[in-house]
Formats: sequence, structure tokens, C-alpha cells
Amino acid sequence: MSNIPASIHLSSSATPPRRRVARLWVVIPLLVFCGIAALLLVRLGAGDPSLVPSALIGRSVPQFALKPLEGLSTSGPPGLSSADLRRGHVTILNVFASWCVECREEEGALMALASDPTLQRRGVKLAGIVYKDDPKNALAYLVAHGNPFAQVGTDRSGRTGIDFGVYGVPETYVIKGDGTIAYKLVGGISDASRPGLMAAIAEAARP
Repeated sequence: MSNIPASIHLSSSATPPRRRVARLWVVIPLLVFCGIAALLLVRLGAGDPSLVPSALIGRSVPQFALKPLEGLSTSGPPGLSSADLRRGHVTILNVFASWCVECREEEGALMALASDPTLQRRGVKLAGIVYKDDPKNALAYLVAHGNPFAQVGTDRSGRTGIDFGVYGVPETYVIKGDGTIAYKLVGGISDASRPGLMAAIAEAARP
């Protein structure tokens, strides 16, 4: 057995506190990254971006009153407010921006919803919120790609988006006639997400 004192053995084998703290600063970010990556993989594997939960499902829409998009002609009243979402009919509320690539990709799906005869018979309306966008750019976007909305409100500050819990555009909400949020879709309307959206609309339209 070695004649080296026990205290020397302990000091040579123990990890200095500073080194242990440094290791933690390396490990913790890796764990966080792995957790985020796992969540993204689950969402991609499921093919359904609506898996991100919303605390507002089953609750009334937040109070808001947005100015209209100047220069845009709509079939409904100018602007958009929480009162407009409590008029007895189901509303498909889409949050979008002209700078959003995925918004452009789902424009065709929104136009199809606006002209869907079944939804028209049920009195379903489409409304849009322009999110953190220059009104001139938003107007040019809708003129170029088509306007599926009966009403449009501008949320340039993003305050209303925050109240709705918007993660990022596009997002689509199904709102019952009494203003209750029934469904939230994070991301664009796609072949994968459309069945869930249509089922939510049908459920919300039931008497």
C-alpha cells in the first residue's frame, strides 16, 4: 500500500468545484437542445402542427378592436373586433402577414374555404388579422393573391396576437358563434392539417 497520505489521494481524485460548474454549463444547454429537437421530431412525425397546445381553447376570445386595412374592400364591416366574433356564426380567424412565406403557401386553401358551398350554407365566415406588417404591403399582398376574408383587422403592434397566444404566423382559429375558441392550428393549412380543421369547423357549427 502506498505511503502517500489519504488527504493527497482525495485531492488528486476529486473534481474541483469550478470544473464541475463548467461541466454543468456544457451539459444543461445540450439537454435543452435535445428536448427542443425531440419536440420538433414528434411534431414533424405526426404531421400535425396543431399539436402545440393553447390555453385559450374553450375560452372566450380576448377583447380587442382593430382598425381596418385601408384601401381593402370587404363584404363585412370595416376592421375587426371581439364583438364581431360573437355574432352567432362560426368564424375561421387567420393570422397572417405579407412577409410570411408559409402564409403565401396556404392562400389557396383559404380561398377554397371562402368559396366552399357547405361552409357558406352553414354561415361560416373568414376573418383575418394582419400581424406586425406594413399596411401597404399587406394590401398589396391581398390584392395580388386574393382576399378570402369578409373582415380584416390590422395588428401592427402585435398586441392582439399576444393576447391570442400567437406563436408565429400563420395561425388559424375556429371560433364558435358565441366567441368561444374551439380550435387552433399553428402553421399553414396543408393536406395533413386540413381534415382536423374541417372537423373542428363542423363541430363548432353544430347547434
